[in-house]
Amino acid sequence: MNEKELIIQAQSGDFKAFSRLIESRKDKIYRLAMKLTGNRDDAEDIVQDTLMKAIDAIDKFRMESSFGTWLYTIALNNIRAHAGDKKREALRPIDDYLPGSHSESTSKELFDWGDPHQQFERKRLNDMIETALAELPLKYSAPFTLRYIEDMPVKEVARVLDLSLSAAKSRILRARLALREKLSNVFREKNNERL
Repeated sequence: MNEKELIIQAQSGDFKAFSRLIESRKDKIYRLAMKLTGNRDDAEDIVQDTLMKAIDAIDKFRMESSFGTWLYTIALNNIRAHAGDKKREALRPIDDYLPGSHSESTSKELFDWGDPHQQFERKRLNDMIETALAELPLKYSAPFTLRYIEDMPVKEVARVLDLSLSAAKSRILRARLALREKLSNVFREKNNERL
């Protein structure tokens, strides 16, 4: 049975059809929530809230996008409502990262950290990336996570986040630049500790 048939059955009240629709997506939503909140309990709550809202709203789903995109949108709205941007730091404008910028903080060259697999174990690097990602505002960490961790095409990221394609690209770029700077600083500090 294809997705469209399952959706039609779920819209008519068939809970088994709904369960089949969410079966392969539940873990992905949990991973997304974990990446963006950094907290297992919050991630579990977000998954539950997402599924409950999807059950309540399945009859309003018009099949204009894929079911997965619709479910991700609900999950991201729950993450936004749950986490907020209070504890996250603001990002500098893109111009500050460009060569020739007169910004004080970019006057130092970014540390060339080369191949991170040669310097750190994969697990340690992933932990550092997750920590740095958790410090970004949600409006940047969400598109980055969808693009690079969930391997979603940029067009789909834009659709899920209800952004223009150029806004999605811009937010992904700003997140990449901010993460690069944060990780360069971490690697520079680790390198200095060794000396």
